[in-house]
Amino acid sequence: MDLVSARRNMVDSQVRTSDVTNTAIHDAMLAVPRERLCAPGWSFAAYADAKAPIAAGRSLTPAREVGKLLQALAPRPGERALCVAAPYAAAVLAHIGLDVVAQEADESVAAVIRPVLSEAGVTVQVAPLDQPVGGDWDILVSEGGVIEAPEAWVQALKSGGRMVVIERQGPVGVARLMVRTGGGATSRLELFDAAPDMLAGLDKRPTFQF
Repeated sequence: MDLVSARRNMVDSQVRTSDVTNTAIHDAMLAVPRERLCAPGWSFAAYADAKAPIAAGRSLTPAREVGKLLQALAPRPGERALCVAAPYAAAVLAHIGLDVVAQEADESVAAVIRPVLSEAGVTVQVAPLDQPVGGDWDILVSEGGVIEAPEAWVQALKSGGRMVVIERQGPVGVARLMVRTGGGATSRLELFDAAPDMLAGLDKRPTFQF
């Protein structure tokens, strides 16, 4: 399989046609070996317009959706980014020139993605997804579906920091851009409809505890 041609076709036929016009994202997607983020034996599915398995029930989010999420963030070289269950976004952002940490909850997923992300300069950490590692992030991105973005994700952003998430409470969810403003408030902008797999542990609405 000609992976270079498959990568080019993915960008031309899936990403550009979805109104992703950021050329830095195009260039990064042409360079990132997406097939190495798949489960062994599944590299053939990496560039299809479909989900490709990683491990433990997790799949890669289609490149068109990742591209649209990242374009909304307008990432800039030198910024700090936390990628929560977002390995492809992590690799793309690292290629653009951001300082990236990828967070996963399952070591089996981390084991698949760690080799290629480490080569890209991305640190991979394993921790519960609702407990973001570090803080004062310029960017936070998650590729999976959540019922509602955890407040801890918002608090992990610096003032003016941006976050893209897909909140899903039914068959189809909505991708949203959130910006942390002064005083901890958050502005929200709807981006597009999407139906990603729900992230384990974030597929139930938070409840109050006394």
